[in-house]
Amino acid sequence: MKASHLLPALLASLICAAVGAHADEVSVAVAANFTTPMKQIAADFEKDTGHKLVASYGATGKFYAQIKNGAPFEVLLSADDETPTKLVKENAAVAGSQFTYAIGTLVLWSAKPAIVDNQGQVLKNGGFDHLALANPKLAPYGAAAVQAMQALGVYESLSPKIVMGENISQTHQFISTGNALLGFVALSQVLVDGKIEGSHWVVPAKLYAPIRQDAVILDKGKGKPAAEALIKYLKSDKAKAVIKTFGYALS
Repeated sequence: MKASHLLPALLASLICAAVGAHADEVSVAVAANFTTPMKQIAADFEKDTGHKLVASYGATGKFYAQIKNGAPFEVLLSADDETPTKLVKENAAVAGSQFTYAIGTLVLWSAKPAIVDNQGQVLKNGGFDHLALANPKLAPYGAAAVQAMQALGVYESLSPKIVMGENISQTHQFISTGNALLGFVALSQVLVDGKIEGSHWVVPAKLYAPIRQDAVILDKGKGKPAAEALIKYLKSDKAKAVIKTFGYALS
């Protein structure tokens, strides 16, 4: 082959090698409520940065235990701000990397229309056998649901009807399949193109502590280009626009 023909091939090879040298992979533990927006953000992140993102979705409480037991996660997108703070204090996460990427909204939802009224009176009126919520010991949205019911003075009377999901995704599944007529989930799970199927009540924010969802680089992600790039990307206007589309507030 002539040298003139070798040059383009060599150049292409060098470009690929350069891109490969800068490309990295990041393993991310993501709060279950943030599953749908994260899938969209992950696709954009990979396209815009060249880094690969491997996400696992689940309950924040379970992720905490897994991280403490040596799970290979490099970034945590928590459903609260307490868990990342605790991990930083325990030297399991990078100090200074923590920030609030979203503020969650709690909603009482039924897959069926005309079940949940716009004042949440259904909680006081009863007329249902099962009320679903995520385990409050593991999932911040479950804890918020308990706080809201306590504020409304209905928690004790409704306790026998509560069915608990391991995380907010399983809770949504209980309701969508009809195993529970209604329950508490994240607004992001039921908001599709600005609309919500079935019936719902957006729980007033004054009834529960703010669900500040923080991200943090974990110890295993310290100094990793893709981990740092993801934290930076979550703060970008493009990522923020996606987050707002799913009903979250920004800090």
